[in-house]
Amino acid sequence: MNIRPDQKSFWLLIFIRGSSSRGARSVTCAPIHSPLAPVSASRPLLFLLTLVLALGIAACGERTRLERLPREAVVLAFGDSLTYGTGAAEAESYPAQLESLIGRRVVRDGVPGEASAQALERLPAALDEHAPRLLLLCIGGNDFLRRLGNAQAERNVRAMIELARRRGIDVLLIGTPEPGVFPSPPAFYAAAAKDLHVPYEGDVITEVLKDARLKSDPIHPNAAGYHVIAERVAAALKKNGAL
Repeated sequence: MNIRPDQKSFWLLIFIRGSSSRGARSVTCAPIHSPLAPVSASRPLLFLLTLVLALGIAACGERTRLERLPREAVVLAFGDSLTYGTGAAEAESYPAQLESLIGRRVVRDGVPGEASAQALERLPAALDEHAPRLLLLCIGGNDFLRRLGNAQAERNVRAMIELARRRGIDVLLIGTPEPGVFPSPPAFYAAAAKDLHVPYEGDVITEVLKDARLKSDPIHPNAAGYHVIAERVAAALKKNGAL
């Protein structure tokens, strides 16, 4: 293509590529030759160029998707009593019900009463033992109940996500509500998920614990409540590309 000497040129390419590790797919930017009209181009063309630039800058480097789980993949559900299934039979825990919903092996690794610091200590061994492709992380409730401080819980949650990602393991973060007049997960869950580029399910546990029909006690679901959690986690996995 011939370009007049006085013609301005602009170069942009946005493309999606798969991550080299077992992580989320990423958006990457690189330049290519793409001549545009001179600076005196019409306003609609300039507006379109501005829009393309804005979308490209916003997309560069952002990771929003989970790697698709093969049928033989192991999913590790890791956390405290909400993962263990306190208030229901083992087969009625959310990991057990999730396994039936998604057709992949889901390991239930929840320790009742465990705070985030203890969970962080035992996570490396759990990852070594089970070699999961995906980590479902639900932790923090006991930090809130014992008033250990949200800053500590946030540091530990971020450390667990980073540990998993360094090993090429995808993460879905599940928020736990903080007790109060209007219980809801602290804002640090959403902030950690955004900063570390992992999907986040922040509503389901709060919604379950607000419904007396879905609870076995004030802080634990019953079998029906765990089923709701399993359904919402499955939906989050589908939405983010794992299924």
